[in-house]
Amino acid sequence: MKKILLITLISTFAFSGFYDNTDEAASKKAEYAENERLCKIFTAKVEKYKNDIRDDVLAAASLASYEHRAEIFCKKAEEAKKSL
Repeated sequence: MKKILLITLISTFAFSGFYDNTDEAASKKAEYAENERLCKIFTAKVEKYKNDIRDDVLAAASLASYEHRAEIFCKKAEEAKKSL
């Protein structure tokens, strides 16, 4: 009885998908696509905001925030592209 239970558990574990690497590749590809999309959005926001910027402290802070986020997402997209 114990052997049957052990064989059942081992076969369940073996066929349950713990060794499936396609999910990892798909998640990396999805992460790259999302970072690339956000990179393009924030890069466009920076360019548009630079053209229409107001002359106050909050506008400068917003521009700096957009530039920082564009840098982050573009860097993540480049790193993810290298790993693919």
